[in-house]
Amino acid sequence: MNKGRKVLVAGLLAASALVAPQAALAGPSTSVEARLDRLEAEVGSLRGEVSAAKAENEQLKAQAQQAEARAQAAEAQAADANKRLAALEAKPAAAPAPAAPADGFKSGTTTIKLGGYVKLLVASTRYSDGEVATNSLGRDFYLPQTIPTGGAPASRVTDFTAKQSRFWLNMDTTVSGHAVKGYLEFDFQTSPGTQGSQRTTNGYNPALRRAFMQVDRWTFGQDWSTFQYTGALPESTDYVGGAEGTTFVRQPLIRYSAPLGKGAALHVGVENPESGTANIGSPTLNENGDDRMPDFTARLALTGKRHELSLSGLVRQVRVENSGIAATTGGFGVSLGGKVFFNDAKTGDARFMVTYGHNASRYIGLNFAPDAVYVPATNSLESVNVMAVIGAVRMPLAPGVRANLMGSYQNVDYSDNLTLANISTFNKKAWSVAANLFYSPIKNVDLGIEYRHGERELVNGADGTTDRIEVAAKYSF
Repeated sequence: MNKGRKVLVAGLLAASALVAPQAALAGPSTSVEARLDRLEAEVGSLRGEVSAAKAENEQLKAQAQQAEARAQAAEAQAADANKRLAALEAKPAAAPAPAAPADGFKSGTTTIKLGGYVKLLVASTRYSDGEVATNSLGRDFYLPQTIPTGGAPASRVTDFTAKQSRFWLNMDTTVSGHAVKGYLEFDFQTSPGTQGSQRTTNGYNPALRRAFMQVDRWTFGQDWSTFQYTGALPESTDYVGGAEGTTFVRQPLIRYSAPLGKGAALHVGVENPESGTANIGSPTLNENGDDRMPDFTARLALTGKRHELSLSGLVRQVRVENSGIAATTGGFGVSLGGKVFFNDAKTGDARFMVTYGHNASRYIGLNFAPDAVYVPATNSLESVNVMAVIGAVRMPLAPGVRANLMGSYQNVDYSDNLTLANISTFNKKAWSVAANLFYSPIKNVDLGIEYRHGERELVNGADGTTDRIEVAAKYSF
């Protein structure tokens, strides 16, 4: 405080002493200077409080301005949202975007999936009584009717092939509330067209396997016969795996499938007719093309947590025609198949199929026996009865490693009206056993090795055997 202010304060104190002498005399020991210092401190404190109050007031004012700005912004956003909502309500609701398929790709409303596998098969085969012609089906896979018989010199051959590589196309959509599906599958194994040379390009034509459409419960097109239970086919390096004991037919058909309850379904089919007959004295099969009535099939399928069961039936007509004169006979078949799983993961199982056929041989063992035997002298068809069995066990050994054991058998009985001279070179029976080991080092890749022994016997007793070791490598996609 400057000296002038102190003099002014001193004057004021003196004046107060004149007005109230008692107060002036109350503290004779207190100096005027000390009182001035105290008053100065109190005034300074008051000034600080005033400054703080002013600062606080400025801060509150700024906060109020910010709150007002935020309120105005919120009002503007609300108004904009109301405008957008009004615009949406004025327009029809847009259809939701379709979900992308888990796999495959979309073409319009149809989901299309591609799949199949690439397979290399290497086989070393020994025939006890002769040799099978190169580039024939018997060289590509085990086909018992091609095993040589009759005592010719033994032979050994080695073949590499990729013919069994397969490709399929699966289509799925919904049309007017109806489930519509399509399926197309082919490989290069059985094409009858011009084949490439093993000496140069090894080029082979595609061969149609299956091609069908499904509308709800109906199937139209080429598929496995309704008479066949494919679940009995064993895991094998071979194309079929025990051909003599299994039903095995793919053909055009019309099928209706009806669920009967939990785990039960009935399939009823009308299928392409074709008769494979033989004339007395020659086992060569004739594909006549003279059939008029379709083959009628049915299969009852039962499925549970640890099992599958299949019971199927077949009724058909066998017909041949020569120079406008026809010969016909009836035929039927019954087949029981099933599978029992060893664990919940279904990595191990036992599977089987037992089939009896009367004039129905083309459905069994890839036509190992004729459907019937034609006798020109009487213009009649003599019956052929077939009993076939196949069984297999699949055993998991370690992660990605499993073993398969399988056995297959077929026996043929011909009509008693046929003499030994009429049918001496016809097939009588065949059987085979096989064992393999598969290893999947990574997902979708299978490596397998298999040994198979098979035998074929004719009606006259001539027989032959084959022993085959196969190595396969397959990539599924």
